[in-house]
Amino acid sequence: MAVPKRKVSKARRDSRRSSHWKLSLPGIVECPQCHQHKLAHRVCKHCGYYNGKQVVQMDADKK
Repeated sequence: MAVPKRKVSKARRDSRRSSHWKLSLPGIVECPQCHQHKLAHRVCKHCGYYNGKQVVQMDADKK
């Protein structure tokens, strides 16, 4: 059975482990209707449009 010859330092161990569990950034895009930032493939929270069609009726006071 293979046995390590030297102790692996904490820095080397942690840098090896750092590449595995990274969080990815959410896909944030600009809404083509109101030009606000929104999550990709989701209804815009500001105007209620998705794919060029209004799918959620938004109140005028929320805009």
